[in-house]
Amino acid sequence: MTSVQHPTATWEAMDGGVFYRKQEVYTMQWKMKSLSDYIVCGAKYGGPIAMMRDPHKIVAFGTNQFSKPTVQIFSSSGELLQTIPWDQGTIISMGWTFEEQLVIINDEGMYRLYTLQGDYQQFSLGPEAAEMGVIDAKIYEQGLVALTSNITLFEVKGWTGSKPLTLSHPGFSEPPPCWALIEPDQTVSRHVEVLLPNEATIYTVDSLESVDQRLSRGPFSRLAVSPNGKWLALLTAIGLLWVVSADFQISLAEYDTTAEGLGSALQLIWCGNDAIVLVFDGLVVIVGPHGQTLRYHYASCPYAVGEMDGVRVVDSHQCDFIQAVPASANKVFRPGSTDPAAILFDAYDHFERKSPKANENISSIRPELAGAVDTLIEAAGQEIEPYWQRRLLHAAQFGRAFLDLYDPTDFVNMGQTLKVLNAARFYEIGIPITYSEYMFTTPEHLINRLTGRNMHLLALRLSAFLRISPDPVLKHWAVAKIKRSKPSATGAAAEEDDQATCNLIVEKFKEAGEAGRGVSFADIAKKAWENGRTRLATMLLDHEPRAADQVPLLLVMKEDTLALTKAVDSGDTDLVYHVLLHLQRQLSLGDFFRLLEEGGPRFAQATNLLQVYAREQNRELLRDYYFQDDRRVDSACLALDDAARAETNEERLEAVSKAAKFFSEDKDRGFEAKAMDEYAKLLALQKLLEDEAGGKISFVGLSVNDTIRRCITAGYLKRAEKIRSDFRVPEKRFWYIKLYALTETKDFEGLEAFAKSKRSPIGYEPFINHLVKTGHLKQAASYVQRCDAKARADLYVRCGEWRLAALECKERNDRAKLEELRRTCTNILGQRELEQVLATMS
Repeated sequence: MTSVQHPTATWEAMDGGVFYRKQEVYTMQWKMKSLSDYIVCGAKYGGPIAMMRDPHKIVAFGTNQFSKPTVQIFSSSGELLQTIPWDQGTIISMGWTFEEQLVIINDEGMYRLYTLQGDYQQFSLGPEAAEMGVIDAKIYEQGLVALTSNITLFEVKGWTGSKPLTLSHPGFSEPPPCWALIEPDQTVSRHVEVLLPNEATIYTVDSLESVDQRLSRGPFSRLAVSPNGKWLALLTAIGLLWVVSADFQISLAEYDTTAEGLGSALQLIWCGNDAIVLVFDGLVVIVGPHGQTLRYHYASCPYAVGEMDGVRVVDSHQCDFIQAVPASANKVFRPGSTDPAAILFDAYDHFERKSPKANENISSIRPELAGAVDTLIEAAGQEIEPYWQRRLLHAAQFGRAFLDLYDPTDFVNMGQTLKVLNAARFYEIGIPITYSEYMFTTPEHLINRLTGRNMHLLALRLSAFLRISPDPVLKHWAVAKIKRSKPSATGAAAEEDDQATCNLIVEKFKEAGEAGRGVSFADIAKKAWENGRTRLATMLLDHEPRAADQVPLLLVMKEDTLALTKAVDSGDTDLVYHVLLHLQRQLSLGDFFRLLEEGGPRFAQATNLLQVYAREQNRELLRDYYFQDDRRVDSACLALDDAARAETNEERLEAVSKAAKFFSEDKDRGFEAKAMDEYAKLLALQKLLEDEAGGKISFVGLSVNDTIRRCITAGYLKRAEKIRSDFRVPEKRFWYIKLYALTETKDFEGLEAFAKSKRSPIGYEPFINHLVKTGHLKQAASYVQRCDAKARADLYVRCGEWRLAALECKERNDRAKLEELRRTCTNILGQRELEQVLATMS
């Protein structure tokens, strides 16, 4: 217990009562003699450090272990995570994304995003940037800005390879000695702003304009923006440090770095938002808000990484974290503090020693006891040493015992959070993230960072501990397992290796229980396929329960038959259509139809859906399918349907001829073939009739009956007779057709002549019925005498001739019928006529 250093042992005071502390986080595991020979780039939030040898520095022969340019990535504790060989030209700049991917950009505008496993995505700023040449770039978490040789700025938003945006030109031609960015989330416009020094002033450049701030204190050699984007630190060429607001309206502090002979600063960055860090060879200087300084000496050249609540300093031997002492820790540990939190911590110390003074301390702060407990909990989160974390939480727990009503949620959450932070800070993990950064980046982000380092076991345990879905971790583990497993060269052995890898992944997900059920095997299979493991990808897809996820990947993998089988088995018609249309676009028609044919009954649903689709959307495809499948009758029916839809007689005649040909090729369809021949003959005749009529009368598309009727109504009686003869129209039907046609034209004389021409094969009642139906009662009555005598009375009644009906009854001496007619007659005039005739009979 006594070996643990007190928190205040590393505190140093500035004027104004502000304390800063330097805490040693790690003793570095690497064997670096000095970082001055390297170009170094560190990631925020306790992230990794990328290093490459500075090509401008002379290195003793035999000391460089790499003959070619190489980028090494280390954890914050100095453990080597990855080695990246580089052969893509001169590296201009390096930086880190929020997802802890290393961005490297070269002088031709090509940039790569590397994961900690060495995988990368490559993008380019385009031919214009390549032609001009990139001389510098600034990389931030969500994008980058590149500077070309002619002072053109290209901005890239996001890391998806989007097209670069050209910012406004500042209007000068000499490259600036330094420059910086204000990130989009820190500007009013929500667009990136670039600060470009030029001679004595600074230009602010965005996508719309370039504004000269009209300063006179330059030239500037270093420039840094505070983490919140509100303040700027500028180091002039003569060594004067000037701190000013981002709009250059408020001057905060000045400090002359030459006064004490410090030389030229290697770095200028911010320590939180309250102090500036100047890095020299072997020295780190903290400059406070009012020009006060603190010095920290190092055995070799240090490198500083700005954090949101401090600065991480790394040299060849150690990794330190320097920050302003947090307010909660200041209240508890500041010498002579009378804050209730300090009194409560002291009371807990007395309680452990069983001193009665503990009760006195509690009594003195009882009104502020709840606030003191909260302060101790917050202070525990700001400590790196686990011993003092426990002491502070125990003191908070001690104070909580004297409160009747206190919500323990913060206490429990802090204990849980500190377990996670201590696990991440362990030197073998090497992520010295602070409590503030952990809350800012979220626990899920920390788990993703552990996953990216292949620390799957710790990531899974933290996911379970924090009740976070482990799906991303399990998925990443499976992909990493696939990449590490190398299949055998021979076919049978390779298949066994793939099956073993598949079984291992499936079993691991089963062991995860409910947590493993949400992982998509399709995503893992896609990664396997991208790594050249097609057979393994197919095996993994068999375990994917969602066909909608299986099928697209199978199509990409060219597993066409399996994709269609899975789609049909799913019963999802939209998915089946998706596969069919994809295959129809990708395959030749012969291969496409052959695939369907080889599927047999399995693909019956698919072929039916294909026919439904093609009939409405792609009739040529349906025509080819029927022809390839030797379906003559279906082809003929399709041709008939085409004939019905045809707009010209030539197209219709051609379609009918095709239908006749298809029917004739089937020995069981002789009748249909003959019918098609007659239909073609009818179409030719109809076209001839239209030509004779000068196009004034339409015949095409009519049936034989309607064609005859149209000829009669048009006066082409001989043509009608010829059509009847040519198409062997029955005589009865012809009489009906001519009856209807002559009635339609009201050619009653012609109708009379037609009725007298020969004995009617249909009788004369149809004449009467049709004439009555069409309202020609008088003409209908003239045909009654030609009908059977027994029906004449009723027929006269239908024609409205009551008197003639009565006379017919009298002539036949049928008094009963006459009486019946009198009873049913509703016409007064008709009743009178019936009664008169009836009176003559009596």
